[in-house]
Amino acid sequence: MIRFLLKGLRDKSRSRLPIIVVAIGVMLTVFMNAYITGFMGDTIEMNARFTHGHLKVMTRAYAENEGQVPNDLAMTDVNALKEELSGRFPELDWAARIHFGGLVDMPDEHGETRSQGPAAGMGIDLLSPGSREAARLNIPESIVRGRMVLNPGEALLAEQFSQKLGVNPGEEVTLIGSTMYGSMSMYNFIVAGTVSFGAEALDRGSIIVDIEDARNAFDMNDAAGELIGLFDTGFYDDERALEIAHAFNTAFEENHDEYAPVMKTLTQQRSMGQLVKLMDVWGVYIISVFIIAMALVLWNAGLLGGLRRYGEFGVRLAMGEEKNHLYRTLIYESVFIGIAGSIIGTAIGLFFAALVQKYGINISGLMEGSAMMYPSAIRTRITPADYYIGFIPGLFSTVVGAMLAGIGIYKRKTSQLFKELEA
Repeated sequence: MIRFLLKGLRDKSRSRLPIIVVAIGVMLTVFMNAYITGFMGDTIEMNARFTHGHLKVMTRAYAENEGQVPNDLAMTDVNALKEELSGRFPELDWAARIHFGGLVDMPDEHGETRSQGPAAGMGIDLLSPGSREAARLNIPESIVRGRMVLNPGEALLAEQFSQKLGVNPGEEVTLIGSTMYGSMSMYNFIVAGTVSFGAEALDRGSIIVDIEDARNAFDMNDAAGELIGLFDTGFYDDERALEIAHAFNTAFEENHDEYAPVMKTLTQQRSMGQLVKLMDVWGVYIISVFIIAMALVLWNAGLLGGLRRYGEFGVRLAMGEEKNHLYRTLIYESVFIGIAGSIIGTAIGLFFAALVQKYGINISGLMEGSAMMYPSAIRTRITPADYYIGFIPGLFSTVVGAMLAGIGIYKRKTSQLFKELEA
């Protein structure tokens, strides 16, 4: 019976259309799953690397006013806390950061203000041996003019911001802000280079300096606004992150000091939880849509095929084959069609996903004016799930379609078979 059904796959009139329909649906399922995993995953990881981290430690007061970047509520004794976190949770790489706002002033040859503009700054570890911060933020590949920060007192400006101010690499600018204790601060930097991340939220007015320079500028000795932790795997693990945050926060439950540290996961910060959850459910939605759509198409294809095979079914019933057996063989046949179409569709879907994963699709023009950080290029990400996820709609829809189309077998009356055969 199995050999007979496999030979039936070669019948163009019987199997070609269902296999093509299944292959197209499976191809779209595989590609869309890789697309969502890639684009949504890149969006989540980009926001994690630049802003939220997979886990973030702040003071309680800072966490309550995080959107205001209140460095007067920053943590102290950060190096000791960082060593403690590295020892307790070695699967994470911890880094201290200082986010700040201020004015970048560009003087003329007489020392008077030539141009100035508001800046959103970041103090990160650029100069310590072994620091991953520059690579994590993709700074070396984002340099447009000039070079990386190599010495204390140097800074990087966003290319768009530097063009607005008329600043070139090698020139001096003054950062005007406020210290950790509320007094006014003015600190001079040499512009080492300019960068472009391809994200409007970063390129409008960013300045990046070494964290020690930021501490000197804002009187934050051994202090930082936040400590971020990122998993060494490079991808966010919500279940493990929640376990780590709970273990850390439990030790400070009895401490009611507003400057006591608190740890938050990526999903507990702003709208990132919704984004992560959205990524999880979209895969289910896509599979459900394709199962329903393909089942309807295959149902219609099965009905058309049933009309073409009306005489075949009649002959088999007239020869004494039971309706139940005929119905089962129709379902078995649909399983082989589903497997064949799923294999073809998965191969094609993985091929297109691999192309987009390697070359990407530039969407930087669509991100202009966006306040949220998105990658400048869409890239898919092929995961182990992509090798089998297409078989779910591929097999389920073909079987459902065959079951619906095969119901007509039970409506055949033996008394009419001989009239059909005589005709």
